[in-house]
Amino acid sequence: MGSRLRPYLMVAPVLVGVGLFVLYPIIYLGLLSVQDYNLLNPAMNEFIGFDNYLEIFSRGDFYVALGNTLIYTLGTVTLTLAFAIICALFLKKHGAFNSFVQAGIFTPHIISIVSISLVWLLMMEPSFGLINTVLKSLGLPPSMWLQSSETSMLSIIIVSVWHSTGYFTLIVLAALHSIPASIYEAAALDNAGVFRVFFRITLPMLSPQLFFMLIISTIGALKVFDTVNIMTGGGPNNSTTTLAYYIFQNRSSNIGYASASGIVLMLLVAVFTVVYFRVLSKKVHYQ
Repeated sequence: MGSRLRPYLMVAPVLVGVGLFVLYPIIYLGLLSVQDYNLLNPAMNEFIGFDNYLEIFSRGDFYVALGNTLIYTLGTVTLTLAFAIICALFLKKHGAFNSFVQAGIFTPHIISIVSISLVWLLMMEPSFGLINTVLKSLGLPPSMWLQSSETSMLSIIIVSVWHSTGYFTLIVLAALHSIPASIYEAAALDNAGVFRVFFRITLPMLSPQLFFMLIISTIGALKVFDTVNIMTGGGPNNSTTTLAYYIFQNRSSNIGYASASGIVLMLLVAVFTVVYFRVLSKKVHYQ
């Protein structure tokens, strides 16, 4: 009897943690999403069914937040993966300098995104910020960066890419070192060009790591909040209001509506994840 119970007892702490910190919040969020929740007097809470969800898809500000989130996700994920691959290819060779660079580019990942956002906020200040100062010294026109609705989203993407590239670079770099040298030697004997080797050998051999990075970076991008909250507050003119920040804006005025928005965001993340696994998992090449 004891041997049968032992496996369940071993996993019980994990299951309890998942139940308390994952399942219970999701269930409670779902219950809130179908109510007209009164924060001051919970006794006046009223069940309204799917009215909050109908309101979500009838409001223009939701679609603005959804569009901003998709633009941010596309820009951040694409640029982060591209820069990570490029940096890893340059750092592939072993050496003291490369080791120093690897430590340097990984540093932003271990620093709080709050601190990073504050530093970039000062650097992008239009009057005395470092970036505009450098642009002026080079004879280039300065930019409003965070103060203009045309460049604010790009500015947020730049900060996020800078923060994440180092971490993913090390993942790609480790994967590059695991590719057998004999494969490249065989390609050299066949006189394969650089681009052909990259697209026919390197990328397919990196596909498990790239698939993992794609999922992780997409989920993180869809849930972005800290960078937006600190650097722009969703502005100007809601040009950087993402779904997570949109939920935050409605947290006090309409808890039921904010909870329904949270369920929609959770479903959006699930849809992206399922599509990735259905469409791309078959293209992943495992050694």
